[in-house]
Amino acid sequence: MSIIIAIIIFGLIIIIHELGHFIAAKANGVKVNEFAIGMGPAILKKQKGETLYALRLLPIGGYCAMEGEDNGSEDGRAFCNKAVWRRIIIVVAGVCMNLILGLIILIIHTACSDAIVTTTISKFEDNAVSHSTGLEVGDKIIRINGMRIFTSMDMSYQFTNDSDGIYDMVVERDGQKVELKDVQLEMQDDVIHYDFWVAPGKVTAGSVVTQAFKQTATDARLIYISLADMIKGKYSLKDMSGPVGIVDSIGSVIDSETDEETGKVDWSALSDTIMSLSAFITINVGIFNLLPLPALDGGRLVFLIIEGIRRKPVPPEKEGLVHTVGLLALFALMIVITVSDILKLI
Repeated sequence: MSIIIAIIIFGLIIIIHELGHFIAAKANGVKVNEFAIGMGPAILKKQKGETLYALRLLPIGGYCAMEGEDNGSEDGRAFCNKAVWRRIIIVVAGVCMNLILGLIILIIHTACSDAIVTTTISKFEDNAVSHSTGLEVGDKIIRINGMRIFTSMDMSYQFTNDSDGIYDMVVERDGQKVELKDVQLEMQDDVIHYDFWVAPGKVTAGSVVTQAFKQTATDARLIYISLADMIKGKYSLKDMSGPVGIVDSIGSVIDSETDEETGKVDWSALSDTIMSLSAFITINVGIFNLLPLPALDGGRLVFLIIEGIRRKPVPPEKEGLVHTVGLLALFALMIVITVSDILKLI
């Protein structure tokens, strides 16, 4: 079941991403030679007009193949012959579609919740360390160690990724911003202990949309924060997960929502978790694609910006070589991550 769910999630994300490129290409008059879901041999294919639509055997990707995308072309409708601003729209359209999909999922997920988790403190445990070092009931946490706090996930990330359990915070108290120095949380067995609760928010049309946008910002920002932490040496490649790791995580979720005696799955709780995970993955796929790395949309965007500044394109053979090397590097990274995921399961 976890494999099926993972295929559905990744399939939807890929379709939406490539559909963004496809719609933008058509809207800007670019000839699309093929729109494919999956890789490898075609299972189903149909030629409609100038475009071949194909469903391919391996559910590991997809593509929107445009005329003149990687090579020169004499066709006036080729990608390479369109204005730079049009090509930029086409390149970023896939990312935009991923972010829109993530936002829609989060809106639905939040609307189905009993309450919205806020960042406002509602009460403390007895003798709470955080209370004695500065926090008060009613405080809305705005910043922790300089990072803007949008959601409770931001709070958890900052709390759990600090080594000493001491934080500088900015809170909103009685309508005023208040700076708090050296707020502490108790450490129990080297794990942060949360000694306060946050207030639930009402589920309204306005609060649902606002919370969905905040969660989208949280999820999008997390990939850059995580990459920065990796560069600093806080995490290593073994801490990353690929498709195998995600399938294993989904399996763990299914196990946790399955009654051991009856074998019945709590589909309500499972769907809730799967929706959160789907939104997180699609937003991160979109943001990751914006990284200025060869073979990614962000890498192509860099070349288009350079072309716009120079007013002439980078030679196609040089750009193609960079993307080829980048693609090989990404494949190598995926192999390393996949092997790491498999070793974790052994």
